[in-house]
Amino acid sequence: MNTNDSPASGDDTPTDNALNTDDNRPRGGRANEIRNVLQEEIESGNLPPGAPLDERALAMRFNVSRTPVREALQQLAARDLVRIAPRQGVTVARLSISQVRAIMESVGELEALCAKLAARRVDDALRRDLDKAIERCQDAAVQGGSAEYAMANTYFHEAVYAGSRNPYLAELIRNARRQIQRYRIRDFQTKTQISKSLKEHQQVARAIQDGDEPLAAQAMLLHVPSGSSGFSEFLARMPMSFFENDPTEH
Repeated sequence: MNTNDSPASGDDTPTDNALNTDDNRPRGGRANEIRNVLQEEIESGNLPPGAPLDERALAMRFNVSRTPVREALQQLAARDLVRIAPRQGVTVARLSISQVRAIMESVGELEALCAKLAARRVDDALRRDLDKAIERCQDAAVQGGSAEYAMANTYFHEAVYAGSRNPYLAELIRNARRQIQRYRIRDFQTKTQISKSLKEHQQVARAIQDGDEPLAAQAMLLHVPSGSSGFSEFLARMPMSFFENDPTEH
């Protein structure tokens, strides 16, 4: 579906089901809401890499005209989450294997620096926050499933980011993670994966709480699957259809 296509009656004409029910909200606000929903679905894997996004179908789904849908898709394209190709339509953006490897390598190094800074600046409040984060991971590992543990995992990493007291570094990591989140939806599918992650969290937390900067950085670097063996394991869980061809392959 081409985002430049428009219905015969004009760009702002609602679909049959949309009528005039944009909830009287400003167009930009509605576009932002649609973007947020689609972004969450992309990052959660409900819309996998390569999945088509039909503008007309989305307008019907959200009960709006096609204009806010188009704006939402353009916002997602600006974040490199979707790809808009003339006369070919819109799809969830795919990355090449080398791009995913490069991003994960960057995330690993940045997370290691974050853990190092957290160890340098550790105080009693951070120690308590890390204990709470580990407890949440333990509860999710025992009582929850992959979705619950994924949320606990995010909570733990956010505690480390906060402990680094470097919001600029934390935002760099979040932005990089956002680019590859759709490729990490299978990280916690088995009890073995969850158990391994929990053990690594405990090692990172202990090093930070002890103020051991080198060990905290090393433990975090080993935790993120950016090394050769970790990346190979990660890659084995992914369908090859999720990846764009590397330019070097042509």
